[in-house]
Amino acid sequence: MTRHNQRLDALAATVEQLRQDLALAQESTDARALIGIATGILVERGHGGPTEAAQHLETLAEAARLPLLELAADVVNAASGDAVTDVLPPTARNAGEQGAPGAVLRLRAAEAGSLSSDPQSAAESLLDQALAPLGADALALWAAGQDGALVLAGHAGFPRGEAERWRYVPPGVGTLAQRVLVERKPQWYGSLPAGTLGIGGRTAGARAVLPAESAGRILGVLEICWPHPQPPLTPATTRQLDALADLCAHTLPGADMAGNATDQRPDDAVNALGELADGLLDPALVLLPLIDGQDAVSDFRIAHTNAHFTDLAGRPRSAVTGMSLLEAYPLTAREGGLYEHVVRVHATGEPFRSQRMALGTLVADVPLSTVASVGMARFGDGVLLTWRVESETTRLAELLQHAQRLGRIGGFEENLVNRQVIWNSQLFSLFGLPPTSSPVPLERLHKHAHPDDSVAIGRFLRTLMHHRHSASTAFRLQRADGVVRHIRIVAEPVTGPVGQLVAVRGAYQDVSSQHWTEVALAATRDRLADSEQQSAERNRLALQLQQAIMPPSPPAVDTSGLRVAVRYRPAEEGHLVGGDWYDAVVLPSKMVMLAVGDVAGHGIKAATGMVVLRNALRGLAATGAGPAQLLGWLNSVAHHLTDQVTATAICGIYDPDTRQLRWARAGHPPPVLVRDGEATALPLPGGILLGAMPEAPYEEHLVTLKADDRLLMYTDGLIERRDLSVQQSLEHLLSIAQGPATEDTELDKYLDQLLTHSRSDTDDDTCLIGVHLR
Repeated sequence: MTRHNQRLDALAATVEQLRQDLALAQESTDARALIGIATGILVERGHGGPTEAAQHLETLAEAARLPLLELAADVVNAASGDAVTDVLPPTARNAGEQGAPGAVLRLRAAEAGSLSSDPQSAAESLLDQALAPLGADALALWAAGQDGALVLAGHAGFPRGEAERWRYVPPGVGTLAQRVLVERKPQWYGSLPAGTLGIGGRTAGARAVLPAESAGRILGVLEICWPHPQPPLTPATTRQLDALADLCAHTLPGADMAGNATDQRPDDAVNALGELADGLLDPALVLLPLIDGQDAVSDFRIAHTNAHFTDLAGRPRSAVTGMSLLEAYPLTAREGGLYEHVVRVHATGEPFRSQRMALGTLVADVPLSTVASVGMARFGDGVLLTWRVESETTRLAELLQHAQRLGRIGGFEENLVNRQVIWNSQLFSLFGLPPTSSPVPLERLHKHAHPDDSVAIGRFLRTLMHHRHSASTAFRLQRADGVVRHIRIVAEPVTGPVGQLVAVRGAYQDVSSQHWTEVALAATRDRLADSEQQSAERNRLALQLQQAIMPPSPPAVDTSGLRVAVRYRPAEEGHLVGGDWYDAVVLPSKMVMLAVGDVAGHGIKAATGMVVLRNALRGLAATGAGPAQLLGWLNSVAHHLTDQVTATAICGIYDPDTRQLRWARAGHPPPVLVRDGEATALPLPGGILLGAMPEAPYEEHLVTLKADDRLLMYTDGLIERRDLSVQQSLEHLLSIAQGPATEDTELDKYLDQLLTHSRSDTDDDTCLIGVHLR
């Protein structure tokens, strides 16, 4: 074993020696290459041929008492004088330190590769020469497309299949590179955020995303990947990555045009864009960027104005053409103003449109503002800017479009903020009013309609204003000249940014001349008359049957210290006669039966089903059976002896001697017990609704009542709301039911109070039984 270890140690020593030799050879190669570059610079400066230049370099090193390698690095850096040299860290610029020549050479090689015309070669060179020493393992070079799209121009470190999958990224995907393209500033992610979407499919690691910019235009994005999370970048590394991103811009499409100065642009390109502006019907400007000494956009020159151009300050076209944008319109430099959008469109190539934008200008040092719809787009290196000033004519034209879209004759718009009402000319004629009169607001529409149509108009306004839904209705318009017209109105609400109602727009239609409609309506009205009469007769019979058996406020039951009061509230709509029922009766055994139920449906069928179940339960209770057994028998009655009747119910048997209440339920809401001022819902025993299946088991629960306890049994019409869950509605009932115990004489008032404060909105019958134990 010892001999084996000795062999491994010898092999490891040999490998280490070879590694050191390789590193020395690499450093020697880098040094020779650096000296060769410095020698070439001296040859270019007239120091003879290569031999003479090399000897001159050695002489300079001896005279300066510097190592030859350090002097060579100084010559190369002094000759470059560019951004690459500036971003080198001090240890790399100091050629006398170990490893510095390799850093200089790697960055120089990366620069040379990025300046090639092939983005793929540039990407490979950047990763190999400049980014791999920083720990990066992959990069993607994106070219900016139209409307925020990205095209993968070059890549390195990614599998070929992954690169092909990300060859094109459509607008709006939301990758890290697209965010930088929109925000126009570099981003550093020391660790990738959750849900990151982008090339590589990585969920860990670090990433630097930088815009590739040239002459103020963002031509693409450089995306650099690290396999593991990284600490924040140092300022020197940040400057180095920014310089490399700008170098990459030279390889992307559009770099040649972005690199030209404004005065070097071909005149035919400007003329072509000017011809495009001249073909537009709206005012238009052709803007060309002005580049400063830092290769950045400082302003835009107004190179052309079309024939429809009208200066906001009243100046002629010749006075504005040739001026810079900020010089002609300094107020556009405000935050979020026009100039900011022009810069973004020029940098990203993404068009911009706004239906309402404030355009400001100075007239005799007085700021004036105009609202207009604005559009701009980049063409080559120029930006075409158009606008359309908002006017009364434009607003009326839009109003007419709304009227046409809704298919009506007279259009209107009512602003609910400033109470301004706008009508078109046809609507004044329809109402028989002169054009100089004031339009009729919706809240006063009933004053111009037949009195019998006021209800329909009120329902129309509630749907439109309160519920904020599109609505329509018909009414008879009574004009001042005595003419009566049949009018149909249709309207829709307009909401603001936070959902508030700000306006209503719509149209009126005159249907008086449509004789065939009147004939059809008359015939339909005759046919409906019989149906309505029959329906009203059925509803009247059902209501009489219901009221005969279920009076709204029957006399209270007072026995054995137990006071029972009942309230019944029928549905508001007469045709919605329901099947809610209740019962409170003293049995032959001196026990008290309490029951409440709800038959599904409305009308005569529900009312007759309620009568059958209520009378059947009262007869079955005389047998002395418990509530679970009673509901089991009642389920058989509902399933076999009625015509497909289903119902929910609660049945309780109270024993005055023990003060115990045995109760069972069939799919019904739980009773509420109010004790010591606190209201709680009783736990629910098992049991499905009546009539659902032939045989069904029902469970019993037992509750012992105390003095001053109140027990509430009710149907779902007391608590149901369309916009709340059953549990939320029950919690509201508990909140209004709690409170100190009342006197016997106040139990009726207590039940009336519960009915008054219930927030149900389903327009259903309601039964409520209140029990107070003294």
